[in-house]
Amino acid sequence: MSTVLPTLHIVVLMGGWSSEREVSLTSGDGIAKALESRGHRVTRIDMGRDVALKLAEAEPDVVFNALHGTPGEDGTVQGMMDLMGLTYTHSGLATSVIAIDKELTKLALVPHGIPMPGGRIVRCEELYERDPLPRPYVLKPVNEGSSVGVAIVTREGNFGNPIGRGVPGPWQEFDQLLAEPYIRGRELTTAVIGNRALLVTELKPKSGFYDFASKYTEGLTEHICPAEIPDAITAACLDIALRSHRLLGCRGTSRSDFRWDDTQGVEGLFLLEVNTQPGMTPLSLVPEQARHIGMSYADLVEAIVAEALADAKLKEGAS
Repeated sequence: MSTVLPTLHIVVLMGGWSSEREVSLTSGDGIAKALESRGHRVTRIDMGRDVALKLAEAEPDVVFNALHGTPGEDGTVQGMMDLMGLTYTHSGLATSVIAIDKELTKLALVPHGIPMPGGRIVRCEELYERDPLPRPYVLKPVNEGSSVGVAIVTREGNFGNPIGRGVPGPWQEFDQLLAEPYIRGRELTTAVIGNRALLVTELKPKSGFYDFASKYTEGLTEHICPAEIPDAITAACLDIALRSHRLLGCRGTSRSDFRWDDTQGVEGLFLLEVNTQPGMTPLSLVPEQARHIGMSYADLVEAIVAEALADAKLKEGAS
């Protein structure tokens, strides 16, 4: 399933200063090595404040955007590269702005029938006075990925009741958070590459919660791929992931994360978020699903580059 590409000069843009910097560096290193193994000339750029100058000096055929979090995944870097006239992988400016923001994602997807949890934005000061929702509920940053800053507030009052002002949690790091009902059940995820939803993976963290450490520490989460779930749930995940990818205008690859209450069938399935620049580390889910359909890591990386080049050619022809 390899993609035939001419020999290219490719910048791999990675690192940056978000909370996901180390994940991005690991992703970027793997991507760069895969591209070099296919004969491409690769320039690695660890993004700093001089990133525009470095990109201009490099004069690449295409930029592989391996950044995670802000400002590499939220439209900021995408807008800069658009102004510079650079061809780059993954989603563009508008898609990135919407998908990084969980509330904007709901506004874009729910009217089209995509099932997502309810909830509301809450000022963190309010949490010290009363609960925004009946317990149990989830608090998460509006625009962070990789389960950064997620807290599950239980009936037992694990953070106090109400939440204590001095208790460590995301309320100490952010001015406002998204509060959503806690959905009991199972953690599922589906990758989309190009115009195809691949598989469903079930994630079974040993800590009981698929947090940042569980995602990126070997041995803390069991990946069941493909997931051992009813055919109807698999079909629903694939359909929702692909429709969400298209509705948001994603490009290259995306990963849709779900919670499924297995006591309710399809009615218990909810999309949590769409990640427009999923991780490409050895533990990452998109490369794992690609392997299961016969696509090597290098095949996957080249397929993402090929779609970026094809999209740029279409835009050039339309202008």
